[in-house]
Amino acid sequence: MSWWSRKNKATELSSEKRSVPSGLFQMCEGCGSTLDSQLIEAAYMCCPQCGHHFTLPTEDRLRLLLDEGTAVEHDAELSPVDPLGFRDSKTYADRLSALKKKTGQRDAFRSFMGHIDGVAVSFGVFQFEFMGGSMGSVVGEKIARLYERAREHRCPAVVLSASGGARMQEGILSLMQMAKTSAALGRLRGAGLPYISVLLNPTTGGVAASFAMLGDIIIAEPGAMVGFAGPRVIEQTIRQKLPPGFQRAEFLLEHGMIDAIVPRAELKSWLATTLRLLQKQPAPPPPAASRSSSFPSLPKVSLT
Repeated sequence: MSWWSRKNKATELSSEKRSVPSGLFQMCEGCGSTLDSQLIEAAYMCCPQCGHHFTLPTEDRLRLLLDEGTAVEHDAELSPVDPLGFRDSKTYADRLSALKKKTGQRDAFRSFMGHIDGVAVSFGVFQFEFMGGSMGSVVGEKIARLYERAREHRCPAVVLSASGGARMQEGILSLMQMAKTSAALGRLRGAGLPYISVLLNPTTGGVAASFAMLGDIIIAEPGAMVGFAGPRVIEQTIRQKLPPGFQRAEFLLEHGMIDAIVPRAELKSWLATTLRLLQKQPAPPPPAASRSSSFPSLPKVSLT
């Protein structure tokens, strides 16, 4: 009996399950490799093997691009309302309330005055985790104010777009933001101030059909999907098979729709260098310890 007991205990020990804590590894959608999450985070949420760009949280993106201690947020107090009393599986008001608690933000766009490597900018970024970065009345108002603020301070504007398009819960009021933001951008251009549009994954719908594709310079992250309607909708409408890679950043660059594709790790230095060229500002001298470092290579962009 004691022999059977000892054997049973050994069997129990050998059959013990050892689980790996969740979040330690991630699978890359680009190359299929299983990667250490810490390595991905150290590479700005990019695959160290194939360069695939994972979604970067908004706070991390702000830390990556804006100089420390320079960012001042504007219009954070603006909140959307439910003018149409919209309801699907739940009311629009309930959706807004739940998302405010989940994200800590009032809407899908954040606007700042700050510096990118010493260059003053009026800067905005979509928060895709808030209703897919959809553009409603408040988002449109904040973007229009961003352009007006750039005009007031005589500085360039930079907007990072990641959006599913216009917000259906606000109907025509949402679609009106396409015209409002484009008009404000026209006034910025009339003042002779530059605007750089950065397209993230995805940038679609009314956002892509308005200010996102109206930049003096338009750049995108690698692999970003950019377009008005999704490829499946287009195929069903035109009843034709779309080319491989259609609506991806690389396809758009090849066909002249954007000016450059810039990897995330190079984005801050690329923006700063380009903004200085547009404003004809000299670059600050590099620190003594890094005088041998080189600027990232720039695409051939016409500034006339």
